Amino acid sequence: MAENGVVGGDVGDVAVALLAGGLATRLRPVTETVPKALVEVAGRPFIDHQLGLLRRNGVRRVVVCLGHLGEMVERHVGDGRGFGLDVAYSHDGPTPLGTGGAIRRALPLLGEAFWVLYGDSYTDIDFPAVHAAFRRSGRLGLMTVIRNGDRWDRSNVRYERGRLLRYDKAAPTPDMTYIDYGVTLLRRSAVEGLPAGRFVDLADVYRDLVASGEMVGHPVRRRFYEIGTPAGLAEARSFLERRRRCRQV
Repeated sequence: MAENGVVGGDVGDVAVALLAGGLATRLRPVTETVPKALVEVAGRPFIDHQLGLLRRNGVRRVVVCLGHLGEMVERHVGDGRGFGLDVAYSHDGPTPLGTGGAIRRALPLLGEAFWVLYGDSYTDIDFPAVHAAFRRSGRLGLMTVIRNGDRWDRSNVRYERGRLLRYDKAAPTPDMTYIDYGVTLLRRSAVEGLPAGRFVDLADVYRDLVASGEMVGHPVRRRFYEIGTPAGLAEARSFLERRRRCRQV
């Protein structure tokens, strides 16, 4: 079990690392000139929806991890005051670092514990409840999971009777009926040993944490929406457009 470290007393004490540095090749040609975070969804760049969601859930600090066309994202969001947030940036540099490498580079801007979210996913969950579960666990990480049954993507998590038993994105097995939801909490010590400036896939880090018993699972019920594929983008647009219209009524 992980050492007992200080984890913020509420959601606002914990920064969010938002991974938005991918090449978004599945959305080309749109993403040849516009980063995925700025793709229009329901009348606004997608990152606007994400930042609004985080602010409504009590988040105060966000570190956006950038790569491809990242300067466009930084110009759009700025220091975050327009979203009611404090936003900072970590750039991969000339060589892509992967999701794990990007988190490793961003560590100086993050605290002893932090959220990890993907820049192409809209994850409307109870952030305070997830944060409280992480504090109780005392582990190095917490992964949100949702029962999937290969519905939205290939299931990659074995979660049974409240226990996270196995995670493997590269080699899923038939007993995996859940999927990594895309919202994780990590302690700094879970990633500070990664090689700096090297490509690392966060999925490998998660796999090893689960195998060592240092990551717990937290089930959620509301489905996620992602814009990583044309089909996913269409679904996200439809969902967020419906939400926009409901708020106007």
